[in-house]
Amino acid sequence: MNFPGDMLDRFVERQIFFPDPFLICSPAQGALAYDDVWFTTNDGVRLHAWMVPAEPSIGLLLFCHGNAGNISHRVDNIRRLCDIGLSVLIFDYRGYGQSEGRITETGFYEDAEAAYEVARLRVEKTGEKLVVFGRSLGGIAAVHLGSRYPVSGIILESTFTHMGAMARQHFPLPVPESLLRHKLNALDKIPQIKAPVLFFHGDQDDIVPVHLGKALFDATSAAKEWVTIPGAGHNDTYFIGGGGYFEKIRTFVRDLPG
Repeated sequence: MNFPGDMLDRFVERQIFFPDPFLICSPAQGALAYDDVWFTTNDGVRLHAWMVPAEPSIGLLLFCHGNAGNISHRVDNIRRLCDIGLSVLIFDYRGYGQSEGRITETGFYEDAEAAYEVARLRVEKTGEKLVVFGRSLGGIAAVHLGSRYPVSGIILESTFTHMGAMARQHFPLPVPESLLRHKLNALDKIPQIKAPVLFFHGDQDDIVPVHLGKALFDATSAAKEWVTIPGAGHNDTYFIGGGGYFEKIRTFVRDLPG
């Protein structure tokens, strides 16, 4: 079956991106100091982020969240990251939260690049390590950034290889996997990453099966470490992982070269 490119793009966007435009809280509800950050992408879309500093800070975590909700659904996670000494810059993709525009795959990458520039300018002044964190779909953005720009390290959690593999897992589609393989493709980009990469994956993940995370791990040529979280599914990794999960992140960032 032949699918025009724009039809395929619309299909991917409808199946993958689930933006929520309403913020349910702010870091203040987690007793965190923060700044609202506004910035503009190369294609002219105005995006919203929170800068949540830790004192003292062992590094700046650029947080690329998953496909649903918005930054306000990650406040508890942000608080726990600050507790281990990580400053967090978390942003909303276009169409999510207070960010303008409508999400597309191309825009998704543009948004990540614009957020990276905000983070880069900060660490240029502070001297902090810059670590990109991507959860689920956000891991695709993190791999994109790590394959193109200098970072101290990358953390990938519950991340898949490409859209074709996810479609094979979940959708009885008339679309051949080969047509979708190039969409949201981290597998072809990850060999270009030079910085150390830390992987987390729950062994009960029924959204992104472990073997897709392992395939991404196997394709990584940089220094890498795999951490399985026993009993964790797709959305409860940091709850199930608990103190050991956060300690692994802390030591990973602490031991990265400056």
